[in-house]
Amino acid sequence: MKCLLLVLSGASACFRQKRFLIVHRELPLPIDAPAAHDFAEDIAAIAGNTSVPAMLEAVCAATGLRFSAVARVTNRRWITCSVVDKLEFGLRPGDELVVESTICHEVRDLASEIVIDDVLTDPQFCDHHTPKAYGFRSYLSIPILRADGSFFGTLCALDPEPNRLKDSSALAMIRLFAKLIGDVLVAEDQIGEIRRELEVERQVSGTQEEFMAIVAHDLRNPVAAIGAGLRMLRRKVDDEDTKHLVRLMEASTQRMSSLVNNLMDHARNRLGGGIVLDLESDSPLTEALQQIIEEFRAIAPDRQITVSFEVPPVFACDPPRVAQLLSNLIANAMAHGAPGRPIEVVTCIEGGHFILSVKNEGEAIPAELLPHLFKPFHRGAERSSRHGLGLGLHIASEIARAHGGKMTVKSGPDGTVFSFEMPLTR
Repeated sequence: MKCLLLVLSGASACFRQKRFLIVHRELPLPIDAPAAHDFAEDIAAIAGNTSVPAMLEAVCAATGLRFSAVARVTNRRWITCSVVDKLEFGLRPGDELVVESTICHEVRDLASEIVIDDVLTDPQFCDHHTPKAYGFRSYLSIPILRADGSFFGTLCALDPEPNRLKDSSALAMIRLFAKLIGDVLVAEDQIGEIRRELEVERQVSGTQEEFMAIVAHDLRNPVAAIGAGLRMLRRKVDDEDTKHLVRLMEASTQRMSSLVNNLMDHARNRLGGGIVLDLESDSPLTEALQQIIEEFRAIAPDRQITVSFEVPPVFACDPPRVAQLLSNLIANAMAHGAPGRPIEVVTCIEGGHFILSVKNEGEAIPAELLPHLFKPFHRGAERSSRHGLGLGLHIASEIARAHGGKMTVKSGPDGTVFSFEMPLTR
């Protein structure tokens, strides 16, 4: 720790002549960069609060004292946190005084304030070494306490001229300022704890997302292999009971594949990759949509799916992604629609937009749930017993958004309709 002798320059010649101020500086810290200090958090908590300089200015204006500061005081250290210096004292946030050379040291030991109108007439401090060393005559130091009552430091002020302080109405205000600064420390501690907790949560969330992406990626191949094997098996068997069993297994495999794809897309989205579109795909949209319809008819032959397709011959979209969107909407309709009632799939062109909608009959979705249906992992209380992760509608919404479009839902006594709408020109 380096000691520097600073020449005091103030309003009076007596004050300017004093050369006894010893300032400790571990580093020559600029006022706006106290981070290298070992008390950086304490300095930042005070210096970073815009109300503290205003309080110090008010102290000077109300008392006539031309130097005021908030200091962090320990049993071995006196460190400037914030300062208003109209005497050119030279202290900046992060600068230090030898703690034994200050009266703040005694404030800490006594846990009480010290107020001096004029050192020359004060019986307790007329021969004290600190006023002699620093050349001041009027002085005050109010303790700043943390919420738990522990000592943080002082709000102190001084001047080389005498001032009436003890009987001043400003003293009550200064005590209030010291309490408010203690409250600032409480708020900063709470904010710091919240920030630390958020950082931990962010790291945990990132790890979970990466784990989800890895698991989903590694599951795709075995699920695809099982699906291919079941299709081969269905073509080779003649027994109707066996075929029915294979279809049930295919339905489960299809649902597994859909869950894996949704997990992959959700993880990619959360990790910053977003939904990736291939707008140059030459796959016809009608064929891609029809393939989804046929897959569901094959794995759920007891469910009726009616279709009405009107698709423009050419427009910028990613057919496999739109097909994935349709697959998620049909899966949702089968899971939550009335059993035995048809599912209606309609595409049309309206007002320069391509619209794809899926309707199912059944109980209306409560109005309070509608705004939340496209959120990830949201299924609603009445759906909690159903299978699924609550990602299908969210992924559909993300695919729509990637196309510059949107997902909407209407639900009433006549049924529930999920619609994807996107402009034909982008």
